[in-house]
Amino acid sequence: MSSAQSTGTDVEAPAGLADSARALADGRTTATRLVTEALARIEASQGTLNAFRHLRATAALAEAAEADRRLAAGERLPLLGVPVAVKDDTDVAGLPTHFGCAGELPAATADSESVRRLRAAGAVIVGKTNSCELGQWPFTEGSAFGATRNPWNTEHTPGGSSGGSAAAVAAGLVPAALGSDGAGSVRIPAAWTHLVGIKPQRGRISVHPHSDAFQGLTVNGPLARTVADAALLLDAVAGAHPDDPHRPPPVDASAAARRDPGRLRIALAWRPPLTLTGTAPHPDIRRAVTELAEALARLGHHVEEARPRYGLIGLGFLPRATAGIAELAARHPEPALLDPRTRSALRTGTRLGGRVVRAAREREVRQHRRIGALFHPSRGRAGSGFDVLLTPTTALPPPRIGRFDGLSAWRTDVAMTEACPYAWPWNVLGWPGINVPAGFTPDGLPVGAQLLGPSRSEERLISLAAQLEADRRWYEHRPPAGP
Repeated sequence: MSSAQSTGTDVEAPAGLADSARALADGRTTATRLVTEALARIEASQGTLNAFRHLRATAALAEAAEADRRLAAGERLPLLGVPVAVKDDTDVAGLPTHFGCAGELPAATADSESVRRLRAAGAVIVGKTNSCELGQWPFTEGSAFGATRNPWNTEHTPGGSSGGSAAAVAAGLVPAALGSDGAGSVRIPAAWTHLVGIKPQRGRISVHPHSDAFQGLTVNGPLARTVADAALLLDAVAGAHPDDPHRPPPVDASAAARRDPGRLRIALAWRPPLTLTGTAPHPDIRRAVTELAEALARLGHHVEEARPRYGLIGLGFLPRATAGIAELAARHPEPALLDPRTRSALRTGTRLGGRVVRAAREREVRQHRRIGALFHPSRGRAGSGFDVLLTPTTALPPPRIGRFDGLSAWRTDVAMTEACPYAWPWNVLGWPGINVPAGFTPDGLPVGAQLLGPSRSEERLISLAAQLEADRRWYEHRPPAGP
């Protein structure tokens, strides 16, 4: 096997999240064993995949031993003793939150709300995964940590900005991981590593202490190999912090994963929002998404091509995104260490802050009505009354490592928009979406498709994704084994 295809691991891949939790509850394994094996896989792969920024080896093993004592005493929690990972934008007490940046940062003094909830569910957090600097780009590379690589082919990126979490799960280092999604940053790496990635409704999973992260664009979401595992992780971390401004009513994602979705009307959209790049989906992606649409039709759903009325939704995205970057970049103790493209975004975000950002956020209500018309039946209007929108997750397969090196801020923006024009509108809207694996290019690179819905439609999307998974059995495909 070529080094370009090797994950560098020689330890047996783990069971999934739900299977691991069941094995622990049934006494068929121990948390100490699962965590020890996860740490061994991470260490063995770090020189090749480079998925992790920080490991908690000593603390994680101590927490695993405590989980074993609790299990032996009869205690049961959804994830008691199961190893998981979180992204490097997430506060874990005792570790710095570098969020892809270089420099010395102080350790977080408290867990974020999502980590608090993971711990309350019994999970053992083994470490923090790499992200590009402040989550800006669909690749996970930077001077602070190097390049995180795709376990399906290490010459290619796993995507970003949750690329470390995606690489860790796809390679079997951990059974599931938490990422964040401000413009597709869960769905894009899920597509490029053959995973299920859920972008939930805004507020479903708290992003506290950043309670309105990136001006409401960013949410946390799970990455896993199966819908059931992603749903289990979603259920474990869902819920608001007292200071959170967004509080959607609760859902039962795991129950939804076991439920038939019924017969749905599904809109298939090929044209992305206006980006001025002339982007069209790569032929391999068009073929894969077409096959997935045909599978949906075979399962009894009505699938019809349609065009969402995106309008100039980019006017609602750019000020919010750059203002979010500026807010985080301004807190860095050594701004000169930031990537020049980050400093450019900081300047833009500072100019577009205040009144411009407020106006962009005020546009959201009109955007909900215009784009939401796709989901509401209207007499005499074609292209309405759909339950789900299906699009490619990306327009291109995973780029090569280094594709974006040396580009100016503007050229980086153009290149990433050409590759990833489909995901970000749902961040503006705050609505849920799921990436599902759609297949592979002839070179064996994964590609994905999005199932997108209106406000608070996670349960329907999860049910549909689970039905597709049962039909297509994408979890049977794994990256090439290590040497």
